[in-house]
Amino acid sequence: MSEAGGGRGSGSSVPQRAPWSLVAATAALCLVSATSVWTAGAAPMSREEKQKLGNQVLEMFDHAYGNYMEHAYPADELMPLTCRGRIRGQEPSRGDVDDALGKFSLTLIDSLDTLVVLNKTKEFEDAVRKVLRDVNLDNDVVVSVFETNIRVLGGLLGGHSLAIMLKEKGEYMQWYNDELLQMAKQLGYKLLPAFNTTSGLPYPRINLKFGIRKPEARTGTETDTCTACAGTLILEFAALSRFTGATIFEEYARKALDFLWEKRQRSSNLVGVTINIHTGDWVRKDSGVGAGIDSYYEYLLKAYVLLGDDSFLERFNTHYDAIMRYISQPPLLLDVHIHKPMLNARTWMDALLAFFPGLQVLKGDIRPAIETHEMLYQVIKKHNFLPEAFTTDFRVHWAQHPLRPEFAESTYFLYKATGDPYYLEVGKTLIENLNKYARVPCGFAAMKDVRTGSHEDRMDSFFLAEMFKYLYLLFADKEDIIFDIEDYIFTTEAHLLPLWLSTTNQRVSKKNTTSEYTELDDSNFDWTCPNTQILFPNDPLYAQSIREPLKNVVDKSCPRGIIRVEESLRSGAKPPLRARDFMATNPEHLEILKKMGVSLIHLKDGRVQLVQHAIQAASSIDAEDGLRFMQEMIELSSQQQKEQQLPPRAVQIVSHPFFGRVVLTAGPAQFGPDLSKHKETRGFVASSKPYNGCSELTNPEAVMGKIALIQRGQCMFAEKARNIQNAGAIGGIVIDDNEGSSSDTAPLFQMAGDGKDTDDITIPMLFLFSKEGGIILDAIREYEEVEVLLSDKAKDRDPEMENEEQPSSENDSQSAEQIASRSQEIDLVDQESPEESSVNSHPEALSPVDTDSAASVSSSEQDSNPMENLETTSLDGECTDLDNQLQEQPETEEDSNPNVSWGKKAQPIDSILADWNEDIEAFEMMDKDEL
Repeated sequence: MSEAGGGRGSGSSVPQRAPWSLVAATAALCLVSATSVWTAGAAPMSREEKQKLGNQVLEMFDHAYGNYMEHAYPADELMPLTCRGRIRGQEPSRGDVDDALGKFSLTLIDSLDTLVVLNKTKEFEDAVRKVLRDVNLDNDVVVSVFETNIRVLGGLLGGHSLAIMLKEKGEYMQWYNDELLQMAKQLGYKLLPAFNTTSGLPYPRINLKFGIRKPEARTGTETDTCTACAGTLILEFAALSRFTGATIFEEYARKALDFLWEKRQRSSNLVGVTINIHTGDWVRKDSGVGAGIDSYYEYLLKAYVLLGDDSFLERFNTHYDAIMRYISQPPLLLDVHIHKPMLNARTWMDALLAFFPGLQVLKGDIRPAIETHEMLYQVIKKHNFLPEAFTTDFRVHWAQHPLRPEFAESTYFLYKATGDPYYLEVGKTLIENLNKYARVPCGFAAMKDVRTGSHEDRMDSFFLAEMFKYLYLLFADKEDIIFDIEDYIFTTEAHLLPLWLSTTNQRVSKKNTTSEYTELDDSNFDWTCPNTQILFPNDPLYAQSIREPLKNVVDKSCPRGIIRVEESLRSGAKPPLRARDFMATNPEHLEILKKMGVSLIHLKDGRVQLVQHAIQAASSIDAEDGLRFMQEMIELSSQQQKEQQLPPRAVQIVSHPFFGRVVLTAGPAQFGPDLSKHKETRGFVASSKPYNGCSELTNPEAVMGKIALIQRGQCMFAEKARNIQNAGAIGGIVIDDNEGSSSDTAPLFQMAGDGKDTDDITIPMLFLFSKEGGIILDAIREYEEVEVLLSDKAKDRDPEMENEEQPSSENDSQSAEQIASRSQEIDLVDQESPEESSVNSHPEALSPVDTDSAASVSSSEQDSNPMENLETTSLDGECTDLDNQLQEQPETEEDSNPNVSWGKKAQPIDSILADWNEDIEAFEMMDKDEL
């Protein structure tokens, strides 16, 4: 955003360029002024390879967008596993996630300006005509004010912005007469009743047809909203006011921002996650830069860029100073309490914070942006995608990944700011992972579990609105885009708003008369739009030097520390303290830790947190010893957990036309080979007779050398396994007999034995819920021969199969659609809820005579290990929670009750319930923020 065009009003052509707001121009310069700084570091990527990757992004977009238009439109979103549209009310409810759906062809509207960025101007013109012809904004449906604003209102405004640009160029959209803007204005007026509160903060939901509080509206009783939900309106609402001249929209959005600013915690200058819209009291008093708050900070800075109002920059800088003071623990960003900001609120991070390095680029604070981005990239390299939440020692906290674009966004902005080709390689990795693990015949499917590679039947609209836009721009040169992208600013949904709005229809007073600013330290503003020579002090390897110490942060390897110990032993010096010898009650050990810059913090739940500050070490050698100690502590924890953790398994359909692209989440068994230790089993599937597998099979020739399908019920799991094994099966899949059950809505469990010796069972056994099993059964009906892979996680697809698949991809999509049409009940929906990963505190044991016993993985009492209650945190990104370990208990339950949870922590019940409630609240907030 280095320059912008002149101002314009509604319904007129864009005039010749004219001088525009200097403050907006100054802020915009931060993004691109350093693109020519880098001359060394990562090997430069050739123009040909960049074009090849850009073309690959175009093909991926066509695959996603084309399948949406073919199989889902005019529905809001595509369900890529079952090749049909997701229509509100016709699919099982997913809770708050569905509040983004308003029966207004969400994906099409959200994709409008992406089509122009990707040079698909003809498709854009066709899409606009479809929106004007088909989309109805007067539906009797309750929607999220936040999601409707950023996706639909933002999509209409972004489409309008580029429609008038194309019209002015003279080739396309010559018929256009602000129709999208009129739709945006109509929607804006439909959202205004949500602001009818004493505080000016909007209700979180509104009925598009009936508004708020009317009996038929079915909403208006809510009392709480998230900070981002109320604070992410100013760009779209102000743009609507500037485009149309109707100032009411900008006024309402400004009032909401003013109220949030007034309610900040004055001593810390932080805001909480959830606020009461009537009283202004903070409901959730934890603060971070992720879910529930993220785009509030983003919109303060971008409102300054777009509108040229200094008050927004002052507020952002005040908050940013607090973030860097309390929340930032490079490379980590950890939530804290707003009243006690030195106390961490949790030991995990959510994926939405991946946007923050990009915002730091716009701020001009490059170093921490590079550090956090690199940490996130290391997590991605470990799991292929960024888990929805992960712990401070980089273990999976919430395993799903709904194809979020925030990391790609930050990658793009870091490349724009540094020109470092390293970030092109990062983008290349993202492309490869999407094609390798998320691509399915009917689009791209969200990951239900990044550990197993299993899919979820969802492709959110933001995937097309943001992911492909940022990836294409990452590899595109200026001449590859038909307009100057620097003339626009990105909203949080990556919609494009023209910067010339800063000088158009300025009827709202810029001066905020309702807020009294605290006295600010002038040094707080030093990093706002600095000269690039300050950003990069004559060192082309600057970014590489920042990234290098973080290369092993996730792998937890520490070669320098190992060398240091070996040298110490050879020299005869006393070796430093080893993690395995550490005792928290030993004063000598505590003194050694202090020398190494490691301090102990006693948490209120009884645990002890270890924190390393290398700068506080007695010497650089002691600092290295401290880092090695922290890493050893992590390794010790990892070894203790290795035999205890039991993640879900995967059933991967590898035959035509799936070729490994459909991965189903499966539960393991307590008997038979452990797939995490033994080679995966691959074979064709066959149904056993009898189907329940409770007696000698009458069709042994059908299952010989194959993986047998068996229905749950009427006998023990182990008995079923023995019967199919005696018939010559090489593996077994038990399918739940509870029709409609799904791993999306029910917690997985471990199939238990029968109380006898099960060493005689030598074939692997996995459990599928009804809907996942139904996909295999439908595939058999369609193709007869279906081959699957039983493994601990999804495997890479066979390149030869990929080559075979390419010429018949259209037929594959049609076949997959036929499966869906025959089995409309297949609906893999909903996200894994926090309850699924909570501890089952009261498992009920059954006698061995009960049928189809299911074993839960529950918590056990802590042993006498002196390190059991230690949690370690290194400011270099190394940390572990030694009591966050799984303990297996061979409990059983009745056939009719599969809802046994997976244990997570060996903790007292009060602590378990507190963590559980915190996770539930946090996940609910994540549902409201771009889910």
